[in-house]
Amino acid sequence: MKTLQALSVLLHYPSTELQQSVGDIRQVLANEELVAQESLGPLLRQLAEDDLLTLQARYVDLFDRTPRLSLYLFEHVHGDSRDRGQAMVDLLQLYQKHGLEIDTSELPDYLPLFLEFLATLPLPEARSLLGETAHILAALQQRLEERESHYAAVISALLTLSQAEVSPEAVSALRELPDAAPEMLDQQWEEAPVTFGPECHQVSLAEQPIVIDRHRLNKPTIKGAS
Repeated sequence: MKTLQALSVLLHYPSTELQQSVGDIRQVLANEELVAQESLGPLLRQLAEDDLLTLQARYVDLFDRTPRLSLYLFEHVHGDSRDRGQAMVDLLQLYQKHGLEIDTSELPDYLPLFLEFLATLPLPEARSLLGETAHILAALQQRLEERESHYAAVISALLTLSQAEVSPEAVSALRELPDAAPEMLDQQWEEAPVTFGPECHQVSLAEQPIVIDRHRLNKPTIKGAS
């Protein structure tokens, strides 16, 4: 499902490659018609038109320096507890069951990676698994909306795709997570590449292995929009 791949790309650290891919992303979204492209319009325009350094600084402030906006799903539920480790082991085993091998330097609960995995599955199964994270996504969406960030539209699109019913109580519990001081995060975020092996070649829209790097989008431009 290329829509999930496109949404994954939009959550990457901004790069020249990402800016150049905006037109292809629009085409993928228009072709599959699974989410409302209009809601993503402001973010797509921002990515295409804003200065790259401005985009990168905005991204870091949001996702790298604000724990409540972390793109690591289990961090919102388990923090750094032992339970998070077991949850990631379970998720990694799910990836392996479907033939997806990732570099162990990246954590399996990284949202863009999770979306790349879901994109290889049949739509009903992808929706079911995405729905299991709906309360996390809903909390993340609300936090982004409070910051008036256009990235909220990506999370909203994921919730639409999941077709899941979200528990307000579960969302409220997640929203109680406080922000950490920025200086405490300096050593917390390291660039960690992810490579997908040949068994999951369909992860790439260009039919090539993907490398996901937290601070560089080293990914083929989206192709195959028909």
